[in-house]
Amino acid sequence: MVVSAAACGVLITTLTSCGGQDADKDGARSADAGKSKDKDKAQTVDLKRIPDVGDRLQSQIPANSRQVVAVYGAGKDSADSTVVFYTRTGTTWDKVAGWKAHNGKKGWAADHHEDDKRSPVGVFSLTDAGGVLPDPGALLPYTESASIQAPHYWAKSHWHDFDYVIAIDYNRVKGTAPNDPTRPEGQTKGGSIWLHMDHGSGTSACVSLPKAGMEKLLRTLDPKQHPVIVMGDRAGLQT
Repeated sequence: MVVSAAACGVLITTLTSCGGQDADKDGARSADAGKSKDKDKAQTVDLKRIPDVGDRLQSQIPANSRQVVAVYGAGKDSADSTVVFYTRTGTTWDKVAGWKAHNGKKGWAADHHEDDKRSPVGVFSLTDAGGVLPDPGALLPYTESASIQAPHYWAKSHWHDFDYVIAIDYNRVKGTAPNDPTRPEGQTKGGSIWLHMDHGSGTSACVSLPKAGMEKLLRTLDPKQHPVIVMGDRAGLQT
């Protein structure tokens, strides 16, 4: 598949999503950066709906979706979040895995715009994946490409952010490589928002989680199950 040289917000030219050119320029990191533990232990709990998600967003989860990645932000202006993976059997949802994660460094936005450093609140499909590393066994279409790699003028801690990515279908064309720069709603609405590898702090708009979490999702998210992501700060999710 032919992909553009841009990645994560027209990476080489605008650098406005995910890591961003202003991402921790001094390279400082907390002592536990990159050491988030994978909580991927089966915790089967039967649920009639996705917890802590209000009726408005709950109703936007497609009826045929049987896989939901829920991102619970710690607060509207916080970069900290938790990702929980749910699968549905019959009419009940099972909580099967969870990980500590990060979102936009300035928090969340109900009306996301380019370079606001906030992740968009909403329900979005998950249709395409890729990364610098070879396909780990993804069920979603996977594009392996060096063009997705974070530039090495970013802090070294960010160099592996895009080893694995899953495109979040916000202002993008489904069925294309994650770094396809096309933005149907226009450049100002932002785009190239992904699930990607965590570097220990906030992103420019993406959601980042540990490598083990990315591998789990890549090997489990199945287009036949119509996976979606429900994301936002806890208060925003419940409105």
